[in-house]
Amino acid sequence: MSTPFFTPDPQTAAASRIADFARLQGMDPRDYAALHQWSVADLEGFWSAVWQYFDIDADTPYEQVLAEERMPGARWFPGATLNYAHHALRNVRDDGTAIIALDETGAGYEVTGARLRALVASVTATLRDLGVGKGDRVVGYLPNTPHAVVAFLAAASLGAVWSVCGQDYAPKAAADRFAQLEPTVLIAADGYLFNGTAHDRRDAVLELAHALPTLKATLLVDHMGLPWPSRAYPSLVIPWEDASARAEDLTCVPVPFDHPLWVVFSSGTTGPPKGIVHGHGGVLLEHLKTLGLHSDLGPGDRLLWYTTTHWMMWNLVVSTLLTGATTCTYDGSPAPFAKPDVLWELAARHRVTVFGTSPQYLLGMAKFGIDPSVHDLSAVRVVGCTGSALPASAYPWIRDHVGDHLLPASISGGTDIVSGFAGSAPNTPVWAGELSAPHLGVALAAYDAEGFPVIDRVGELVVTRPMPSMPLCFWNDPEGTRYRDAYFSAYPGVWRHGDWITVTGHGSVIVHGRSDSTLNRNGVRLGSADIHDVVEGLPEIAEALVIGAEEPDGGYWMPLFVVPAAGVELDDALRDRIRDAVRTGASPRHVPDEILAVPGIPHTRTGKKLEVPIKRLLQGAAAEQVVDPATVDRPELIDHYALLGEERRKSRSAS
Repeated sequence: MSTPFFTPDPQTAAASRIADFARLQGMDPRDYAALHQWSVADLEGFWSAVWQYFDIDADTPYEQVLAEERMPGARWFPGATLNYAHHALRNVRDDGTAIIALDETGAGYEVTGARLRALVASVTATLRDLGVGKGDRVVGYLPNTPHAVVAFLAAASLGAVWSVCGQDYAPKAAADRFAQLEPTVLIAADGYLFNGTAHDRRDAVLELAHALPTLKATLLVDHMGLPWPSRAYPSLVIPWEDASARAEDLTCVPVPFDHPLWVVFSSGTTGPPKGIVHGHGGVLLEHLKTLGLHSDLGPGDRLLWYTTTHWMMWNLVVSTLLTGATTCTYDGSPAPFAKPDVLWELAARHRVTVFGTSPQYLLGMAKFGIDPSVHDLSAVRVVGCTGSALPASAYPWIRDHVGDHLLPASISGGTDIVSGFAGSAPNTPVWAGELSAPHLGVALAAYDAEGFPVIDRVGELVVTRPMPSMPLCFWNDPEGTRYRDAYFSAYPGVWRHGDWITVTGHGSVIVHGRSDSTLNRNGVRLGSADIHDVVEGLPEIAEALVIGAEEPDGGYWMPLFVVPAAGVELDDALRDRIRDAVRTGASPRHVPDEILAVPGIPHTRTGKKLEVPIKRLLQGAAAEQVVDPATVDRPELIDHYALLGEERRKSRSAS
């Protein structure tokens, strides 16, 4: 077994909530592996223990923990009625800070528990007066500010179904999502801040409202201070100031455990975005487990995790309130030109205990020489990281530039379960480049092509027993066909997520990348992330993308596309250095066939590289068949890759 990069302080681990939880189950708090084994062997015992530990306040009790164990279609906690919003608001102190609203200028303000309850009660009453009730849909076109949190909790308190989209999405892209839901109310802001620019979205809001014919009303949020002109909205218009200024008492409507809470949409790089539906109870228990046990959040803690409202991490940011901890909203660029280290500055100023970000952000900090240690980060005890696997090279940088006292927590999960499959906990060691262990309650394995679990070998990430936060369904999929095809077509009755992983002999998990973008060279499966990590560690390279394309004549082409750093030219000498680095840092099999300079790498708006769409473009698929430009951060790059594919096909045909 290799030596861990980080080992938790024994006293800190013993004082954690997960250790307390283990002791209450009569288990050794130092033995995470035993706790995890129990959590997946005895699903009913584990989830009932989570229910009791976090004192779930149900209006009616459950009859059974797991009435039907099958995937899809597991029935959790039948008979129980509860409400997510009630639990989000019950643990915040009236005089305590529930939300800290921050932006890229460094400005901010605090929302107390009493103020948050009053805002939610007022907006709830406004929605109720508009006829919103159980099952109706309320949608938000909003940046990451307290307005979005309040709007969501108000909708949830009524049993309405929530969905939200960031305002960097064009109106058509937002309408492609929201129109599927036939919403009753739209809540939208005048604009948002990004990289020193105030983006005026008033016209976009009007266009979106006209694209949603089922609206009864639009609530207009004055976030940027831009005046709302008198316009011909298709429905009633209500200023946020009026909707949120009423003196009301809040009563949350009890709903069944599996009543829909929200619809989150897939990245939608191909075809219409999938609307993934999660339930009140499943989200409540899963997020309490993830945030309360794995992240050790509770009263007195503060979480700052960079996200946008259309990424599932926003849902976890809001759920911080479930634990009684303070959550931070943030409007702006994670690294604005004027102040690229502003997130670290804010974390220091507000004594943040859990700081969350993406690998791309941390690697960028290292590459551009930004040193967070100039700020007092002594309160930070966890640096969480998700969106993709955190490469091993980033771990020493976190230790040297953020602090050697804190837990580097790389997490892998998905919008699909709106949580994590694997990550860390206060009582787990950390190996650089690896996720410490599967999360509690997650029966995770790596399957080979025949459907058998493998250790220390690459396999498909699967979950063999149900989780409460697995989707209830996909929106507008009444027969469940799309849902089953998405997760259960490869291994019937077993969730296949679409990632290549290795479960190591010491119990950790290594994520190699999406299995649908796997490199398969001469029958040997290679993870694209293994190449990206090596190449992007070179100072001459800003970003890289490798794909493997099967060709009509049976050949296989594995090009590496690189974005050179500013002032760097890709010449033969640099190509040789890249090949040597890949050969040494990964293996000779990982060395690409060609290395080509490109103007940029396109991503989804949640930061994932478009590996599969680019592969299909290079193979000759039409752009409109493989990617929705509205979901891409730089859609102008799509034509570049389509042209590259066309030129290669012409060249091969001529030869």
